[in-house]
Amino acid sequence: MRIGVLGTGTMADALGTQWARAGHELLIGGRSRPKAAALAARIGHGARAGSPREAAGFGDVTLLAVAYEGVEAALEAAGAAEGTLSGRALIDCTNAIVPGRFTLATDGGPGMAERIAARAAGARVVKAFCHCSDAVWRMTPPVFADGPLAVPLCGDDEEALAAVRTLVRDMGCLPLDAGGLERARLLEATVAFLLGFWFGGVEPRAALPPLAAQTPAQSPA
Repeated sequence: MRIGVLGTGTMADALGTQWARAGHELLIGGRSRPKAAALAARIGHGARAGSPREAAGFGDVTLLAVAYEGVEAALEAAGAAEGTLSGRALIDCTNAIVPGRFTLATDGGPGMAERIAARAAGARVVKAFCHCSDAVWRMTPPVFADGPLAVPLCGDDEEALAAVRTLVRDMGCLPLDAGGLERARLLEATVAFLLGFWFGGVEPRAALPPLAAQTPAQSPA
């Protein structure tokens, strides 16, 4: 699969490296060409550097991997409003979270994924890979005591979702369909909630009963 990457930070590095190792062809698009070239060199496996616009038009899938404050600038540099991402699966792994407060910067309006879809003409946005840090995505593979890591996916386009499911499996993870793009705001809020526990040194899984225990009679009202 041909994958364009918008961004040169830690998430672009972690996810891009895994996909390049799996045999996918990458083009790293950064507003700083030297940073894009440096990341492509670190990733190896034939990864190349280019401009954000070149990355947007490169392949079947585009990864948007920038801090939420830089999303609009990244999309503008990629020419998203002009349709450069039209018809492509656009993976949104961003988290619009207020530092130190673990609340959503988008509170009271559309979620980040929906905002990105509104700004990227014709793109088929899939929210994914937002619930873990780059350290988890660097694991080969991300498998824990109870099995492979599940990756929630929110999106409206089945073809785009199928492409992202492939990328999830190529990392040794399990795709977990979580509904349409409108549900991405729930995933984004869940990540903010979980971060509060993780940064506080608390294991959030302690609050979750196993599936077998959650029978209809025990479901919360």
